[in-house]
Amino acid sequence: MPAFTKISKPIFNVRGFIILMLGVVIATLMAFWFFNFVPENSGNIALIYILVLIIIIRYTDGYLPGLFFSIIAVICVNYLFTYPYFELNFTLSGYPVTFLEMLGVTLFISTMTTNMKQQALRIAEQDKLLSETEKEKMRANLLRAISHDLRTPLTSIIGASSSYLENSVWLAEDEKNAIVTHIHEDANWLLNMVENLLSVTRINNQSSTVKKTDESVEEIVSAAINRLKKRMPGVSLDVSVPDELLFLPMDAILIEQVLINLLENAIVHSQSRRPILCQVDDDDENVIFRVRDYGIGIEPERLKNIFDGNSYIGNSVSDSNKGMGIGLSICKTIITAHNGTINAKNHGEGTEFFFSLPKGEISDES
Repeated sequence: MPAFTKISKPIFNVRGFIILMLGVVIATLMAFWFFNFVPENSGNIALIYILVLIIIIRYTDGYLPGLFFSIIAVICVNYLFTYPYFELNFTLSGYPVTFLEMLGVTLFISTMTTNMKQQALRIAEQDKLLSETEKEKMRANLLRAISHDLRTPLTSIIGASSSYLENSVWLAEDEKNAIVTHIHEDANWLLNMVENLLSVTRINNQSSTVKKTDESVEEIVSAAINRLKKRMPGVSLDVSVPDELLFLPMDAILIEQVLINLLENAIVHSQSRRPILCQVDDDDENVIFRVRDYGIGIEPERLKNIFDGNSYIGNSVSDSNKGMGIGLSICKTIITAHNGTINAKNHGEGTEFFFSLPKGEISDES
């Protein structure tokens, strides 16, 4: 665990000096204004300097800026606002007490503010450490999923191609076609996986953010479905989007990839008895995308960590060659980078995956 960074307490720096001088000027101008209108109540002028003192301590480090301001404030009150005016006279009754009071306020507020800054820094360091830990966990899960999801189809392609090369003379034409079809399906699966991994590279590794532009939700859904149907021409889908034109800040390519992943998983793994539903709902603060199947569902214990990157074997042997772990993990990475949420649940007739994206201003992050 990295050591927490300590807040430095410089003797003085340029920023602290500028803030101190601005504070002196502003406090003195306010005091002159107050003294001009209420000359008989000059005792409250010290309160103006105390207020500015608190602000100076808030925006500077260490004790010296506040200490110097306290000394200057006592001198200003004595020289400018106490009779005889424009003369220093610290023999007047109460001035040692005034100086000690302002010094005490300075030390107390400086100590309290410094402690608060240190606590805020510790919290920031802890949040950063937790974020790094979460990223490392995600990387490990992705590597584990990749090792499974790449090895299985590659082994299948190598085995099928070797069988074709070694036995092509004795194989019937339909057997050759079956082998080539199997190789073609596994190659498409690998291509989809590479597209997923390339999608993740669009996310800024340092800040885990994406560059967003205002995009039409209807066009994103349409583009995702068109890309999916090119890959899987025979799929049956029901699509429902709001009637009004809806725009949302997002990375269009990444959200498209999320929809394709969820739809393809539903088609391949769910054994849905009805067309897969792709639905978009609009509420006050978010836009919710839903992909619902009407199939075999997912075990409740698996739903708890289905986005963690572990390769999913499914509920049947037919799923064993192609897990959905890496695709769902990447979906979570993409949605999290959009400050959204993604979840899955069983609904009695199958499974529903849904994610929400917040409305708001377009981000300029890159």
